Amino acid sequence: MNTEAKRLWFGVLLDAIMVVVFAAIAFFYFYPAVTEGRVLRQGDISAGIGAGQEQSEYYQKTGERTRWTNALFSGMPTYQLAPSYSSTDKLQVAEKAYHLWLPDNVWYVFAYLLGFYILLRAFNFRQYLAALGSILWAFSTYFLIIIAAGHLWKVMALCYLPPLIAGLVLAYRGKYLWGLVVTAIFSAFEIHANHIQMTYYYGFIILFMVIAFLVEAIVKKRLSHFLKAMGVFIAGGLIGIAVNASNLYHTWQYQKDTMRGGSELVKEQTADQTDGGLERSYITMYSYGKGETWSLLIPNVKGGTSMRLLGDNDVAKKEGSTHFFDFGGGQRVPYSALFNQMPQYWEESMEPGATGTSGPVYVGAFVMFLFVLGLFIVKTPFKWALLAATVLSIMLAWGKNFMGLTDWFIDNVPMYSKFRAVESILVIAEFCIPLLAILALKRVIDDKELLKSKRLIIYSGVALALTAGVCLLFGVAPRLFFDFSTQAEQQQLAQMLPPNDVQSFVASLEAVRISIFRADCWRSLLFIALGLCPLILYRMRLLKALPTVVIIAVVCLADLWLVNKRYLNDSMFQPARQVQHVRQPTDADKAILADQSLDYRVLNLEGDVFNENQTSYYHKSVGGYHAAKLQRYQDLIDAYIAPERERVFNAIKTYNADLSQAPGDSLWPVLNMLNTKYLLAASSNFYAQNPWAQGNAWFVDKVVYVGNANEEISALGQLDLRREAVADKKFEGIVGQPAAADSTASVTLTSYEPNRLKYTVDSRSGGVVVFSEVYYPGWTATVDGQPTEVGRVNYVLRAMHVDAGRHEVELSFFPKSVSTTETVANIAFILLLIIIVAGIGYTVVRRRRQ
Repeated sequence: MNTEAKRLWFGVLLDAIMVVVFAAIAFFYFYPAVTEGRVLRQGDISAGIGAGQEQSEYYQKTGERTRWTNALFSGMPTYQLAPSYSSTDKLQVAEKAYHLWLPDNVWYVFAYLLGFYILLRAFNFRQYLAALGSILWAFSTYFLIIIAAGHLWKVMALCYLPPLIAGLVLAYRGKYLWGLVVTAIFSAFEIHANHIQMTYYYGFIILFMVIAFLVEAIVKKRLSHFLKAMGVFIAGGLIGIAVNASNLYHTWQYQKDTMRGGSELVKEQTADQTDGGLERSYITMYSYGKGETWSLLIPNVKGGTSMRLLGDNDVAKKEGSTHFFDFGGGQRVPYSALFNQMPQYWEESMEPGATGTSGPVYVGAFVMFLFVLGLFIVKTPFKWALLAATVLSIMLAWGKNFMGLTDWFIDNVPMYSKFRAVESILVIAEFCIPLLAILALKRVIDDKELLKSKRLIIYSGVALALTAGVCLLFGVAPRLFFDFSTQAEQQQLAQMLPPNDVQSFVASLEAVRISIFRADCWRSLLFIALGLCPLILYRMRLLKALPTVVIIAVVCLADLWLVNKRYLNDSMFQPARQVQHVRQPTDADKAILADQSLDYRVLNLEGDVFNENQTSYYHKSVGGYHAAKLQRYQDLIDAYIAPERERVFNAIKTYNADLSQAPGDSLWPVLNMLNTKYLLAASSNFYAQNPWAQGNAWFVDKVVYVGNANEEISALGQLDLRREAVADKKFEGIVGQPAAADSTASVTLTSYEPNRLKYTVDSRSGGVVVFSEVYYPGWTATVDGQPTEVGRVNYVLRAMHVDAGRHEVELSFFPKSVSTTETVANIAFILLLIIIVAGIGYTVVRRRRQ
């Protein structure tokens, strides 16, 4: 074996060792929970289980996937609930192999580490430096926090983005075939992860990187090489896109009818509206505070998390036990009573309706030092791309706190208005900061001339001043830079507390918050010093490169590990038998489930009915939770369902739950047309039957045709929906006009599946049948086996014209586009396998020739 071959195999061995090390680190993070079979309770998982229960039961029963569910929002496509297609089953097997079949949670961290390692190896980093860079990126706190929250699609999308970018780097370095292979594989994985928002955000990183590569290519007169690299990267991306053709096409098709596509209603123009996207207030509901941005360096700059109470802090315990509110009459209440109700997080950047934060975006104190140092010592255009992307992402994360830029992006940048929670765009900064940091460290380790120069000392001094110096200033004089209470907070306290105690409590509150903030200032200062020590020893030639990098890796991992354990730790894991992602059925649930009718709906009377899927686990819910519900249904919620729910609630109290005594047709007609047969308050073990529900389908005597969506939704509140319907004029040729009234006409649901409904329709004169089912393009119908068209009435419902006599009517949802896109996806997957084999074969042959 020649020297080149030995070097190759030694490199492969080192890569394999690093993979094992990554698996061990990921495994150890979740030890001992992973060995004890304990599981993590995750909010989004609970919501997903409830929403997907009907389709899951259908698959278990039939072995087929339904593209429609009636479990939430009275019915919607499953395209974005649990997108799964036969073509991607093989892709899932490949993904599990890539994860080494590691357990859940463990493989998430492992995939973080491995993905960034692949990227740095594409940059030609030595294994130990690439491993350090992987730790710096993977343990950024946001990535662990979203695991705790159950945002698993987001987790998977982030896992695959660095290796996807590695394909671009390989192509630019002239490794065209492997650039194609890596890009194709990880673009396929990335799109399959199905979190378009994360993919979209990383598109900005790719754009900035491409610009940097272009500038470098022009300077070095290698434009043709750049164009070839871009061609390879685009080709690989197209293969990955084609492998996911089914999911992408139907997501694109579906979004046009969702909240992301905008409403057809013409509303009075307000500054909050966008052109075909979400409202500005909704987009910016979760915005990062400008002062909160310092959490990149100091994790508890604003208290860290709203999921932990302020009273848990040691200073709060002392203040709370030694200070008292005097309410008069000898009634003295300790401050701790209020501290124990206040969240530790004190930033006020979020809009009303936001539910707080699970934790800060912290990238590591010494990582920030290396990032700033990299701005001086990294000498390629790539540095400026990373800096520009970082700054842009921070300013966009400010959202409503920097509306000039946010408005411009909403109005001018394609698709930007489709996504909410703008603070999550900080994933760009979390990529760029550790990448530039490890590029800086690589230069320090490799460039002996730089290591000897005084320039390095000067640049390090500047970086130290901008990181450790900031921590020192903040720790010494926190009030000089931050407010630890607000006027709004003080006004609220003035309404709650005795007048003489307000200022005293505010002083105690600020003291507690300052202690939390200051402790992390000293902490970050310490870790910068610890990270700097091995670098100083390396410059003095008292340490070799490898032990220097290993010590820095230990310091940075310890720093990030300890902060992450604040938000994802062993205490959050429970025995599997104790973790119930879905609430157990109450007697009220069981009573409703005893109704063997084929199809009816349930309205939850508790909490935010439009932000929960617990009801959907057991029933077909009028409400639900999904970030991309149908826009027409949202319009109906705003105009009718929400106010009618309040009327139902009041009627239950007024008529002692006997709703037959209430004028239900006039108080909640839209809920009736949705066949809302039961009202449920599960935690109170209460349910009531709505005798006014209109059933599965009915004939109407009159259809009013209108010219636009505004007229259609307005007419709903003016018509007798039992006998009349309203429809857009474009459906007049499909729905037609009712025939003579027939009091004996009947429509009976005889068979129910979420994607196939069968009815027996019997009438002497025929006419228009309205179904209490949500309309969506793609639903087809037959009458006695003969195809007929389905129209839309009453803003959201299906309707069709049926002739006189007795007929068998079937409504079904089996979109033909699924078959077409599946063919494309299967061909693309075969092509992907071919290029993988070609890449391996080419490498083997080339090595043998050497």
